[in-house]
Amino acid sequence: MATFISVPLKKTSEVDLVKPLSKFITTTYPTSEEQGEYLRAVEELNKLRKSAVGRPLDKHESSLDILLRYYDQLCAVEPKFPFSENQLCLTFTWKDAFDKGSLFGGSVKLALASLGYEKTCVLFNAAALASQIASEQNLDSEEGLKNAAKFYQLASGAFGHIKDTVLTSLNREPTMDISPETVGTLSIIMLAQAQEVIFLKATSDKMKDAVIAKLANQAADFYGDAYKQCQYKDNLPKEVLSVLAAKHCIMQANAELHQSAVAQKKKCYGEEIARLQHSAELVKKVASHYDEYVSVKDLSDKINRLHAAAKKDNDFIYHDRVPEIKDLDHIGKAAVVKATTITNPLSQKFTDLFEKMVPMMVQQSMSMYNQRKAETVNRLVGTMREATNLCNGVLASLNLPAALEDLSGDSIPQSIAEKARSIVQQGGLQSIEQLIRDLPELLTRNREILDEAFKMLNDEETTDNELRAKFNQRWNRTASGDLYKPLRTEGANFRSILDKAVQADQVVKDRYNTHCEMIALLCKPENELNAAIPSANPIKTLQGSEVVNVLRSLLAQLDEVKKERETLEGEIKGVTFDMSVTFLTALAQDAAINEEQLSVNQLDQLYGAYKEKVQTSVHRQEELLGQVQTSYQEFSSLKQSNSEANQREEVLKKLASAHDSYVEITNNLQEGTKFYNDLTEILLKFQNKCSDIVFARKTERDELLKELQQSIAREPSAPSFNVPAYQSAPAAPPSGPTPAPRTVFTQQDPGQPQAKPQPPARPPPPTVTPHAASSAPTNTPPTGPPTGTGNPPPMAPPNQAQGPPYPSYQGYPGYYQMPGGYGPYAYQFNMPYMPYQMTPGQAGYPGAPPAGPGQPYPGYPAQPPQQQYYPQQ
Repeated sequence: MATFISVPLKKTSEVDLVKPLSKFITTTYPTSEEQGEYLRAVEELNKLRKSAVGRPLDKHESSLDILLRYYDQLCAVEPKFPFSENQLCLTFTWKDAFDKGSLFGGSVKLALASLGYEKTCVLFNAAALASQIASEQNLDSEEGLKNAAKFYQLASGAFGHIKDTVLTSLNREPTMDISPETVGTLSIIMLAQAQEVIFLKATSDKMKDAVIAKLANQAADFYGDAYKQCQYKDNLPKEVLSVLAAKHCIMQANAELHQSAVAQKKKCYGEEIARLQHSAELVKKVASHYDEYVSVKDLSDKINRLHAAAKKDNDFIYHDRVPEIKDLDHIGKAAVVKATTITNPLSQKFTDLFEKMVPMMVQQSMSMYNQRKAETVNRLVGTMREATNLCNGVLASLNLPAALEDLSGDSIPQSIAEKARSIVQQGGLQSIEQLIRDLPELLTRNREILDEAFKMLNDEETTDNELRAKFNQRWNRTASGDLYKPLRTEGANFRSILDKAVQADQVVKDRYNTHCEMIALLCKPENELNAAIPSANPIKTLQGSEVVNVLRSLLAQLDEVKKERETLEGEIKGVTFDMSVTFLTALAQDAAINEEQLSVNQLDQLYGAYKEKVQTSVHRQEELLGQVQTSYQEFSSLKQSNSEANQREEVLKKLASAHDSYVEITNNLQEGTKFYNDLTEILLKFQNKCSDIVFARKTERDELLKELQQSIAREPSAPSFNVPAYQSAPAAPPSGPTPAPRTVFTQQDPGQPQAKPQPPARPPPPTVTPHAASSAPTNTPPTGPPTGTGNPPPMAPPNQAQGPPYPSYQGYPGYYQMPGGYGPYAYQFNMPYMPYQMTPGQAGYPGAPPAGPGQPYPGYPAQPPQQQYYPQQ
């Protein structure tokens, strides 16, 4: 009776986890100290997969633990890597566990770029292996019964978990073995078997019959549910349905058997007999229909023995009325088994190989936080730089501080000389021109990388569209156009950034062309610079003037504001804070991260004080500039105005503005160069991402094409049609040269139509008389056509036996050796050969119909001479 159903394991193809995961790690953590540890963890993960699904597994708990550890690791690693078709693309191929394949079509398999698909298949194998381990347990021992119940409940829970999650884990229809309907049925089967094991343990422990009856009745209920669901599952092995039907009857029989014992104790002898009788009928049904799968001889003997004893006692002693089974109370049920809840980790030996790596949700939140932080820093720094540029522009328009230093009218102002030396030290015109020449090359390089990435996507999408048009609905993978939308959006964003960068480069070039002449003048030696500046009459009357002293004091305060900003800018850029802890805490508490709220709150705490300092600096500058403009108007009214002085002042203004423009242009070009170089790395990552997904799509395309070819090979080449009845009769294989056809005719009533002759069945072994066995007649066939209209004279049998004219052969049972000279129309099956005896005075052909089976049939011409079928010995 102990026949249990176990599930076969799915088989998979080898997948290289090392290359794509290592590539992602080196790209995402280029300078991280943990990079080496993560790369070693990738190697361990690859080895773990090979151990779990890349080799045959023993039916032992240690093998199950390897599968569960791999499943736990997949669950742990899923949130830490961007596994998807358009990011980190890993294609996993698994075969249907129940499909045995065909000669030309191969096995049914499915390849998907989904880690959820890999998790589902691994969990299926864990459940299948658990069912196999449970079926191998020794049910005669208490430990074996406990282990069997534990593993069946684990298998039931795993199958049930797959039923609930498979459709959300996959983005297409799964194979039949992991479809919700199939795994749901397997879950109930495993639960029924666990309940049966508990029933066996209760029986072994000799618990109360009432309890055992309820356990058995619950097991029968589980088996009945499984049987109903399994009736329409063509993919499951055919013997599963028979075993479920048999187990349903057996468990019902056991429930009735133990409930009859309860009735006996209550002295309800009629009920006892009715239940035993019903139990015997159930067992008899199993023995007659399912004996091939389940043996119930011992149980049947026990029930029949108890039934006979109870009936005898009732007939002679109790005389209790035997009720109908439908009138009896229903037996209760006791479900003591429960599918194991699948919660990670399933393995007690599990340790996360990527424990230090934060989940992708945290990584994405960190990326958004860093972006918000960079925007905050840029906004504060930009505000200060704009204020500084405004201050420099206002002072340059007023020719300050050069106007205060140029009171002699014939020497280079000290501020102008310092600015000229600063430009020369920074490389002068040559450095700017070199930076300007480098920009187009950097731009072209970035455009080529971006164009190549788009070309790969376009080529693969074109191929996908062609195959989709060719195979129509058979081409059931995600369309490349839909899959590449995020990548194309990202690429379009990069192209827009490049276009804006080109416009910004042009603005910088135009500004350089505007100030190029004055910058070149500042790069000349001091004597040439002094000669290029027009001289004017001295304004020595202003030396020591109060207004000059006020302007110098105000300019000194402005310089102090600028220095404070430089220090403040360094402090703002140097602020650091590890938000990963905050995000991890939020993820652990709420299973989600409100990145915007957490980031904004943290940035306000970090940069709130700096925002106030920046605003204070800007307001102070505005006040100082207002005072400078007021004092400069008073200073200008005291100056002696003449054309030479105005011309000199104008040149000094241009030189001061040229210096400020040089500094700003240099910074812009350096930032542009850095921008293009940084963008090159980003675009290379984008190109690699496109290359990886195109390669994965190519692999998936090849697998799908192979599946389609196998599917086409399995399809019938022509529609089904009805074969004529005369062609459907099986023909016996010839054992030698094909003999001439034989037809047996029977004499018909002249008034009845001729019936169509039917091929005879294989004859039974004939009863051979000693005469027929010892002396087989041999007739020599005629050598020429018969003459005359009468029948040929009969051939008398020889006086002594002659040897057969063909090799002796014992033949199959029922075979009867032909006589040496038999005629094709004279022999009838199931009859020993007898020569025809002519009745004296009988008319010959065609005067009358044949007198016996040895004569030719009316209407047929005389038969030609028969050739020997076998050579004479």
